[in-house]
Amino acid sequence: MLKNEDKQNNTVKKNLDIPIVKSIGLPTLIIAAFFLLVMITAAVLKQSLPILISDILRRFGMNGVLVLAMVPAIKSGTGPNFALPLGIICGLLAWTIGIEMGFVGFKLLLITSAIATVFAVATGYFYGKLLNAVKGAEMTIATYTGFSTVALMSLVWLMAPFKSKQMGWMMGKGLRETIKLDGVNAGEIINNFLSFEIIGIKIPTGLLLTFFAFCFLVWLFFRTKTGVAIIAGGSNPAFAAAAGIDIDKNRIIANILSTVLGAYGIILYSQSYGFFQLYSGPLMMAFPAVAGVLIGGATASKANISHVIIGTFLLQGLLTASMPVANQLFAGTDLSEIMRVILQNGIILYALTQVKGGGK
Repeated sequence: MLKNEDKQNNTVKKNLDIPIVKSIGLPTLIIAAFFLLVMITAAVLKQSLPILISDILRRFGMNGVLVLAMVPAIKSGTGPNFALPLGIICGLLAWTIGIEMGFVGFKLLLITSAIATVFAVATGYFYGKLLNAVKGAEMTIATYTGFSTVALMSLVWLMAPFKSKQMGWMMGKGLRETIKLDGVNAGEIINNFLSFEIIGIKIPTGLLLTFFAFCFLVWLFFRTKTGVAIIAGGSNPAFAAAAGIDIDKNRIIANILSTVLGAYGIILYSQSYGFFQLYSGPLMMAFPAVAGVLIGGATASKANISHVIIGTFLLQGLLTASMPVANQLFAGTDLSEIMRVILQNGIILYALTQVKGGGK
């Protein structure tokens, strides 16, 4: 029995040692193959591929910055940012303040982004201080921090003294759960910028350009002296400390950047959908973002911009294409939602098992 188990383990190790598997990653290859299979199935079922591809591109752009927010946290050594709802709430609070102030259109977008930046920098600073105080348990603390903040903000949304008819209930105080952006001319305002259609596929040029611009800026930041110091502190803390690098300070900077990207990400996400959700809306949004970067080939201790781009496209593409395919193959069921939960949580579990010692 032991010999058979050893043979099986050796076979698995040999498969993982294949160059293409080592360079791309086994989960990425599996998801890519599954995505290709789903697209072929959609074509066989005579579903509209141009509509599917258009939706995939839109979801790719609108989720990209939220996934990108994982990179600074992972590079700093604190692991995937499961407290992403902190940044998301900063963005949502900025939306509500901007609408309450009476701004509309592109001006509303700029004001919201500016307000979100202020909130996110302050929140990211205190969150970074918290992580420095709980080294070794960052991911656990991050999850509960995000959950508890969402619960706390539910009380704030109920008691907020806002008077805008765009956000309030018909009767009583507090804000509605879902707030549409059509009434303030901010729905799809970035998506439609320079957008065009080719062979039936709508290209959201503004949305994609914005996402790639954020990717470039983050890539540029990690080429600076501060960025290199953050990477050094995250990959080899002992060497970084011996070199005189202030690891705690750099961890705070990285988490400020992650929180700011989370705030910008929800602004981009909301305008693409045409509405934003308060109360429990942000509660689980960290998990697809974490799954996205991990599917791209990142680990709980290493992440690059390429992992964000590849992972976001594969995850959102698979989820988008699998829904109509599953609904057609299994009428009356909701296998697409089951598939989404299995995929994102399965990938997170796989990635965490690859961390040495089960730590960060």
